[in-house]
Amino acid sequence: MLLEFSCSNHKSILDKVVFSALAGKDTSHEERVKNFDSFRVLKGAIIYGANGSGKSNFIDAISFVKNLVSDSIRHQPGQGIFQRPHKLAKTGKSSYSIQFVKSNTRYAYGFVLENFVVVEEYLYYFPNGRQTKIFERTNDTFVTGTKFKNRLSNCNEVLKPNRLLLSCAANFSNAVEIEDAFRFFNEDIVIYGSENQMNWMNYSLRKIHEDEKIKDIVLAFLEDLHTGIRDIKVDIDEKTLDESELPPFLSDEFRNQIMQQKVSSFTTKIVYDDFETDLMSEESAGIQKLFSILCPLIDIMINGKVLICDELETNLHESLVYGIVRLFTQLRTEEFAQIIFSTHDTSLLNLDLFRRDQIWFTELSKETRCTELYSLAEIKNVRKDEVVGKGYIAGKYGAIPMLNLDFANVISKL
Repeated sequence: MLLEFSCSNHKSILDKVVFSALAGKDTSHEERVKNFDSFRVLKGAIIYGANGSGKSNFIDAISFVKNLVSDSIRHQPGQGIFQRPHKLAKTGKSSYSIQFVKSNTRYAYGFVLENFVVVEEYLYYFPNGRQTKIFERTNDTFVTGTKFKNRLSNCNEVLKPNRLLLSCAANFSNAVEIEDAFRFFNEDIVIYGSENQMNWMNYSLRKIHEDEKIKDIVLAFLEDLHTGIRDIKVDIDEKTLDESELPPFLSDEFRNQIMQQKVSSFTTKIVYDDFETDLMSEESAGIQKLFSILCPLIDIMINGKVLICDELETNLHESLVYGIVRLFTQLRTEEFAQIIFSTHDTSLLNLDLFRRDQIWFTELSKETRCTELYSLAEIKNVRKDEVVGKGYIAGKYGAIPMLNLDFANVISKL
């Protein structure tokens, strides 16, 4: 589970912003809070804000950390880390820190980038609730905690300025604590966006085709959303390419490699009461996105992962988004899953669906043009029975543009 994430100097984020998944003093919907040590952890959060206020940049910061931990071991000499500091930053340093739980153990991890390389990095864990050092890094040198002495010695040869030590140590040491920390980023944080929607679609269709239990769960979910879908028929044709289908300029080695791989072709029929449709050619973009997200969503909920999504409502009807969020927040599973997403859908601004400490806002400072992040729980005089959606539209909580704009006056000046 994710406990806290903070960053500074990342795109529109200049000064440090802090997101917390820890419950505040609010006692509403306690059934949606999980106790861990002395913490009360929330199942997720929703982020609102005007276009250009930094919602997507905050989501991007989490994605950036996940990908850098997972992939930096593969960075080649001379390849810098692609860093996007704020335009008005007086320093080139960008910092990122995160606290999380993996295998029932709390971790704290962070790093600082400057001029496209790593200048600081640390990893701690909390056995028995006490902070214990795994490693601390400055530039190309690092020190380890007593328990980990000599266990990261192999990393001296592979650590580079453009590689994170956590990424190196997960591959070149045998410390289970380091492996768990790495796997949290590599496996447990799941980023959903348009660039991976087709991969998620193929994953979902294959799961529905091969696993009757998963198919039954999907159909039950679709029935609960009142989609009218009664059955799903998935046919997968797997074949190898014929040599005549390949372009002539390919080398023999690459041609042979491609011909040994199987290509999967999916045909999916959606069955209603009186007719059926082809999923990819006859169904709407909304139904297609719903199918692409369903099985990964079920996997996330069953295995206790963290789903991060920018504008979840894109191509989905608001009732489907509401159903997905309600399922995520109310479903009881053995593992504790979380969802954090940005949206413009004000119908979700509902204190029956989210607690006040689960509702977050981004706002762009007029003075510095930098993103500020804050939760509804930080705003005074918000009643438990308040109609939050109306308050947001009225500008009561900030984070919304063009308030009191006189369009007629603007047009008259043109």
